[in-house]
Amino acid sequence: MSVRPEKLDLKLQVDLLRACASEDISLDYELKRLGFSYDSLRYRKGEGSGNLFEASQDVTGSLLPASGTVPQTSIPVVSFFSGAGGLDLGFEAAGFHHAAAIEINPLFCDTLRKNRPHWSVLGPPVHSGDIRNKDEYSHLLRQGLGIRAPFEGVFIGGPPCQSFSIAANQRFSKSGENFKRTGFDHVDYGNLLFEFIWYIKEFLPRAFLIENVAGLLSVDDGVQVQKAVEELCAAGYQVQEPKVLNAASFGVPQYRQRVFLLGSRTGECPQYPVREPLLVPCGKVLSLPVDNVECHVTRVHRAKSILRYMEMNYGQREPLGRVDRLDPNEPSKTVIAGGANGGGRSHLHPEVPRTLSVRECARIQTFPDDYIFYGPPARQFTQVGNAVPPLLAYKIATSIYNVTYKHRQ
Repeated sequence: MSVRPEKLDLKLQVDLLRACASEDISLDYELKRLGFSYDSLRYRKGEGSGNLFEASQDVTGSLLPASGTVPQTSIPVVSFFSGAGGLDLGFEAAGFHHAAAIEINPLFCDTLRKNRPHWSVLGPPVHSGDIRNKDEYSHLLRQGLGIRAPFEGVFIGGPPCQSFSIAANQRFSKSGENFKRTGFDHVDYGNLLFEFIWYIKEFLPRAFLIENVAGLLSVDDGVQVQKAVEELCAAGYQVQEPKVLNAASFGVPQYRQRVFLLGSRTGECPQYPVREPLLVPCGKVLSLPVDNVECHVTRVHRAKSILRYMEMNYGQREPLGRVDRLDPNEPSKTVIAGGANGGGRSHLHPEVPRTLSVRECARIQTFPDDYIFYGPPARQFTQVGNAVPPLLAYKIATSIYNVTYKHRQ
């Protein structure tokens, strides 16, 4: 059983918060001066009633199978738009051989290289990371990796999704300048789906996986997605209908909807994994100790905010800050790519009236604790929030293997 950090007496906590609020004193500074931390704070009600700590006695680490526990295969996988490596880790755990990761963001490349030094990361500073540079990346795939069509491995990728996102734009009027759900018309992101499909048609991998936000299906009534499916079918692929999967239905302690598109040119189309009957509550991972773990960094909070947060019940939303106190007996709400300095709604820890840390978000996303995110905290949150949960990727990778490759091994 994990040990709770030393908690402040409730009266002392209220007195401290009120003093900091009235004098505009830094709560962060005062807590450290007194030998406490944000983890020493408590809610007024509900604390412990969800049996958060007791519920996780059997949890010792990530919900993702450890690398090496699944028999390894020689089936190569090439990752596009790799981000922090959520899809990559899932395919690695399923036994696939990681051939390359293509990523444009230098910080994300840093995370990939430092966590997996043996991976070939084709991005800054050596390469552009921009798959629109077809001459560069066609040459790298052919000459650097020896990939020829037809390629016997898998291409996987989730093109950047900001222009299709519903959640990122729900606060803004469609006619306002802040509304960015421009879909396929977005100058930078709108056509990256078809850029990825170009590589699939050029190298003809035996199987592919495409991931994006659920809004991809509705941004133009599905016209462009249907065009993408038609292009892939014309290239000889059997393509599953795009399907929205909720990560919570596959063992991830988080409600998170994403659309997936699977295909194969073997005549047998990969199937989506079967939903699991039981949901995993977020308390199962949020009760794990945070002492001496990397990336346990959260926002700096004002005392006035904590005074509001500490009055909330499980599952309640605080209307001013628009943050939710998670219920430890339910999967978490969707982890977002907000940052340590703002940039989106965070979630509050079920038992501590503060927002989740990078590591806690990563645990909800099913990243292992030894996987470290690099860069400023705000960019660490971005990497975690944008990722496909590795456990969900593992379930899909296993399904692809069972249908497309298992009988060939």
